[in-house]
Amino acid sequence: MGQFKSYKILTVGLVVLVLVFCFMMPWPELMLQWLPRSHPTTEYVSESINWDSLPQELPNLTNLLYWPLTGGHRDHFLDSTSPRTSTYHLKGPAQANYTLGSNLEAILVARDHWGRPKAHGGDLFRAQLLGPELRAGVPGEVKDLENGTYLLSFPLLWAGWARVQVRLIHSSEAVGVLQRVWRGKRATVDFRGYFQGTDGSQETVICNVDPQSTGAKGPTCQYKDVVSEEIWFCAQPPTLPCSALVGHSSGSYLKVTTSHDEALLAGNVTDQKLPSGIPPILVLPAAGGIMSNLVTGQKLTQLVVSVLRLEPRESNITALPSRPPCRPGHLSPKPSGFYHQDRWHSTFCSSRSFPTVDSILNCLAGRIVYMMGDSTLRQWWEYLRDTVPSLKPVDLHVTYQVGPLMAVETTQGTVLHWRAHSWPLRSHRTPVSSLHSVARELHGLVGGPYTVVVLGIGAHFTTFPPFIFARRLAGIRAAVKALLDREPRTLVVIKLANTGYKSVYGSDWLTLQVNRLLRAAFAGLRVAFVDAWEMTSSLDVPDNIHPRELIVRNEVELFLSFVCPT
Repeated sequence: MGQFKSYKILTVGLVVLVLVFCFMMPWPELMLQWLPRSHPTTEYVSESINWDSLPQELPNLTNLLYWPLTGGHRDHFLDSTSPRTSTYHLKGPAQANYTLGSNLEAILVARDHWGRPKAHGGDLFRAQLLGPELRAGVPGEVKDLENGTYLLSFPLLWAGWARVQVRLIHSSEAVGVLQRVWRGKRATVDFRGYFQGTDGSQETVICNVDPQSTGAKGPTCQYKDVVSEEIWFCAQPPTLPCSALVGHSSGSYLKVTTSHDEALLAGNVTDQKLPSGIPPILVLPAAGGIMSNLVTGQKLTQLVVSVLRLEPRESNITALPSRPPCRPGHLSPKPSGFYHQDRWHSTFCSSRSFPTVDSILNCLAGRIVYMMGDSTLRQWWEYLRDTVPSLKPVDLHVTYQVGPLMAVETTQGTVLHWRAHSWPLRSHRTPVSSLHSVARELHGLVGGPYTVVVLGIGAHFTTFPPFIFARRLAGIRAAVKALLDREPRTLVVIKLANTGYKSVYGSDWLTLQVNRLLRAAFAGLRVAFVDAWEMTSSLDVPDNIHPRELIVRNEVELFLSFVCPT
């Protein structure tokens, strides 16, 4: 056994040296697999979007992304849903104690700023059951009854004090704005493409996911990935050829909303606009006479259930039945887990704790982990790098923001990669040679029992209509399926998108739709899911697209529970 372990470490060490060499090599143009050519804007898609013309791997988007009617376009902000007048009450009589493992239910009545009950649904509420003394929290289920009322359901999963908290993330009217922009606009952001000639001349143009969004008056350059078949467009530079594209960066946030839309989204209105008779609780002017954020993400003030005492069954302190080890292919229930004593407990598998450096190293021994996605997944790489001192970053002389990043642990033979997904990517200026599609990276992997793939994508796709992300996911799903077909022992983990954004460019409502697409895209494949949506929305902490270390640690430990289930 000792000889086998030494052989395995020696083999992985050689692999590490090869990988380091490959990552430090420049990427020749042939390996970029680009096919740049002029592309007239008139040859692209028509203005209307056919939601049924997407790849067969995804179901009909209209059904998948169903949302209750939001009541149409309101004439005044005060007619929209208000967290200050909306109320909720227990569905049944209050009890002195509640049994561990049972459910608590409440009815929420949505009201506008005048206090009038709403007659339709469509609001995005977030409900939580919190146990501050126990550092506990679990997301509640919010069922839209589509008549202005909502059924709240909370599983009682720990013994001790608990309280209910409900927040209005977006009013139904604000959701209507998000729906209209998301489905109707080609893009809400643009990007910059940097071209450089052989003589050192430089030109900068606008780039995007389709030629119309580049603002080009003439032909455009298109760049097609031959594996994923994804196409990226740039306005053709005045003098330089399409093949001279060398750099990429974020561009501008486009104006896609009216002042009325912005009031609904942010809850910001001036006191001069307020009619007489407004409830006094609303008059909260900040500096400059601006009423700051009356709606978005605000807590409901009338807490009819403030404290519960959960009565334990026998000596149990949490309602955790016998659960199988964490393996890919398990269906994730709602809720997928809860926090207790700052630790996330999965409700569908036996999630493990990795409290020491040795426990993490032993789990990752001999494994090569490929992380591909956005900066919220980069946090995992950074957490492991910072937690395990012997994991040494390899200097690849690349842009840190988009990678590729690499760290190795030579004694245990562990290699950790992180690479940003390709465009559309909001980033500082970076070489286009660093932008590899996820499908192309997966296409080049052999796979095997010591290969782990983690995908974390979604946040950068909320600025485009849903079919753009659906099309990207179809290509990635095909690549994942091919990888698992050629080597079924490969572990593939899908990290769902976080909560954190509250604007028309990146809202929690948009993220919720992105996660629906992610689940649908990988349904039926033997992959594992880490529900970062629930893990970032179960505690009473400020929303942040880059969550605090406590949450990142629990995400990583759940991931490691799939790598080392026993």
